Amino acid sequence: MPVVVVESPAKAKTINKYLGDNYTVLASYGHVRDLPPKDGSVDTEHEFDMKWEVASDSKKHVKAIADALKNDNELILATDPDREGEAISWHLQETLTARKSIKKDTPVSRVVFNAITKAAVTEAMKNPRQVDMPLVEAYLARRALDYLVGFNLSPVLWRKLPGAKSAGRVQSVTLRLIVEREMEIEAFRAREYWTVKALLATPRGQEFEARLVTLAGDRLDKFDLSDGTKAEMAVQAITSRDLSVTSVEAKPATRNPSAPFMTSTLQQEASRKFGMGARQTMSTAQRLYEAGHITYMRTDGIDMAPEAVTMARDAIKDRFGADYVPGEPRIYKNKAKNAQEAHECIRPTDMTRDAASLKLESDQAKLYDLIWKRTLACQMASARMERTTVEVGSKDGQVGLRATGQVVLFDGFLRVYEEGRDDVVDEDDKRLPQIGEGDKMDKRAVTPEQHFTQPPPRYTEATLVKRMEELGIGRPSTYASIVTTIQDREYVRREGQRLIPEDKGRLVTAFLENYFRRYIGYDFTADLEDQLDKVSAADANYKDVLGRFWRDFSAAIAETSELRITEVLEKINEVLEPHLFPPTEDGSDQRLCPNCGAGRLSMRTARSGGAFIGCSNYPECRYTRPFG
Repeated sequence: MPVVVVESPAKAKTINKYLGDNYTVLASYGHVRDLPPKDGSVDTEHEFDMKWEVASDSKKHVKAIADALKNDNELILATDPDREGEAISWHLQETLTARKSIKKDTPVSRVVFNAITKAAVTEAMKNPRQVDMPLVEAYLARRALDYLVGFNLSPVLWRKLPGAKSAGRVQSVTLRLIVEREMEIEAFRAREYWTVKALLATPRGQEFEARLVTLAGDRLDKFDLSDGTKAEMAVQAITSRDLSVTSVEAKPATRNPSAPFMTSTLQQEASRKFGMGARQTMSTAQRLYEAGHITYMRTDGIDMAPEAVTMARDAIKDRFGADYVPGEPRIYKNKAKNAQEAHECIRPTDMTRDAASLKLESDQAKLYDLIWKRTLACQMASARMERTTVEVGSKDGQVGLRATGQVVLFDGFLRVYEEGRDDVVDEDDKRLPQIGEGDKMDKRAVTPEQHFTQPPPRYTEATLVKRMEELGIGRPSTYASIVTTIQDREYVRREGQRLIPEDKGRLVTAFLENYFRRYIGYDFTADLEDQLDKVSAADANYKDVLGRFWRDFSAAIAETSELRITEVLEKINEVLEPHLFPPTEDGSDQRLCPNCGAGRLSMRTARSGGAFIGCSNYPECRYTRPFG
């Protein structure tokens, strides 16, 4: 009776149900080994030898597997189908071999399935293989890099920036994104502009709205009406002229559905539609996966298994009719570079079952419904529209207005699902009344509207994940933990949906940008991810990747050992000056001490580990204020 090992007890329970009494199914409860958090766990002097330790919580789980192998001398490793899953299988094999629980005659195999269904599990059991070492080596390289950065850079922060908690290879780059966006917002200066709208009526008395697009015969640019006076002159130009329709143009248009979900897009949509954080989304998806309702949820693939496409098309026909099924199945091509993650999209394992037919708790029901709708929609017919543009003008050509509208002729996939947007755009999808060329327009109202340009929006978890993905930073399995870590470290706080950097986060970013700029560079981090992808594809040696990185990084660490704290603080004073010492209302020197009128204000650190603003005349002047 072979021993099958999976990660979680929930997964073990479901798989045990499918395999029956012929197998012993046990859980490893995630990773069983890790690098001890102490110096020397990655030996940079001896080819990056890694010293692993079985976690105290894991010892009993390893013992249970070892005990089972005494009775059944065959091991099947059935952990998740991505790089982390491969690493867990490797750790288990290494640990059990070291315990002599795996003997020379013990058959050990690896099986993978993308969904916990009877068909998927049974099929996987027929196709065993060995642990994929290139995938494991990509994991080893990533784990070693994260250890080397965290373990060598964090102590530099503690010594030079009291109060800073940690730095990380991807964590610090992500923090930089949020801090830079905040600095853009602070540096932003709003610019005024005006628009003019007219409420017009057709000869049949039907009203619609048009906006001014031409004035004095010239097309209006965004900032041409820069103040109220110019806007009022534009209003007069419209009210003093007779207007008629110069053209009506109706064009057919189609809208195609979005691709099915992968990890990042699922996190984005759950954030937009339900306000769910990345970690909450992933833990909810994990429960759906372990219960056999959806396919594996850590993936950057948008490919869909042919049998799933057929199942989706059949479900669409049954629910909505043949008109909603396109002539050919829709094929979505995977753009992701990293071939080492699980490939198929996130989809229901049974397309015929909607959320209402499953007994699920609230969050799971919402997320399942989202996945189910997106999956069906991705195989549905396009929506067909008619977009109408009406041009209205004066006889002398001095004034021109435009109205646009849209009619949905056939809803197609929109009947089921429409993708959310991060920042709402004012779309002209209003329905227009019947309008004919040459029709005289009755002016019911002409209204000027004042606007100001808006700063770029702060990141939400959704837009941050999207930006990380665009830059090639991090991977599907890491997004949720990175976004969580920078909040747990109190570098970033969440207000509503928006992420705002704390002063501590600005401080760390300013330090790293000045002394470790290369290592929080977007291109550098993305290039390192590409190198790890080459390792997983067996196109690069992971120890070569580590060697190149460590040679330069250790030199950068060594350079900072000579830095004095006062030197570091003065540099940060300079970088963060606009934030720490904002301009005074009367234009006086913002760094002059308001208490003694002679000392200079600068950032200082206390033994307690905090930072504050203090006077250079200390101890004579004891003026302080909180940092930030």
